[in-house]
Amino acid sequence: MSTIRGARERARIEVTAAIKDEARKQLAEEGAPKLSLRAVARELGMVSSALYRYFPSRDDLLTALIVDAFDAIGAAAERAVAEQAAGEVPPAERWVAVSCAVRGWALAHPHEYALIYGSPVPGYIAPMDTVGPAARVGLVLIDIVRGAYRAGDLTLPPLADGLRADAERMAADFAEGVPPESVAALVAAWAQLFGLISFELFGQFNRVVEEREALFRQTAGELARSVGLRDAVTA
Repeated sequence: MSTIRGARERARIEVTAAIKDEARKQLAEEGAPKLSLRAVARELGMVSSALYRYFPSRDDLLTALIVDAFDAIGAAAERAVAEQAAGEVPPAERWVAVSCAVRGWALAHPHEYALIYGSPVPGYIAPMDTVGPAARVGLVLIDIVRGAYRAGDLTLPPLADGLRADAERMAADFAEGVPPESVAALVAAWAQLFGLISFELFGQFNRVVEEREALFRQTAGELARSVGLRDAVTA
């Protein structure tokens, strides 16, 4: 009985993967608003009723694709920081390495990036299932800043009086162990990093910036310093 159950589970995993792969093709060709379960089923040679057993609605399929994309970009960030864990790498360099890994994933997967950081899909409301995966990149950046603070390698940036209450709330909500001054700067830097990637990916730099990787690296370094990270580890 366990052999039969195992075969069924493997078959379900394979079919689920095939459905998502075909859906990603549709994202590339038609965009997320035109994603259609019927079209996916037709391309896979399935009847619609069979596909609904895997994804009851278009929104369920969209959610699965969104979670996969967030997990993939998050994993890229986590790998980048893990690769430097063995050496004495300055916090600012770790920040830049993570930023470049996120950009690299985005350039390699533009349609999946657009799904999670592009225009909202009309009528779709992301469920709580997406919150954890969406936070992975941010948590990596927060952890770099937290580690620098604990090591005495963080210079606190200025914080406007009107932002202190909000910064203290954010620190308590998702960045425990990071001073409010750096939390406020972190949120701004996070938004600017993804804004820079989006400008490149969605064509706003066409006929404007040629050396885009160089611009990105320089800006990522400046953003690292804006949150208080230092270019060198202090003795």
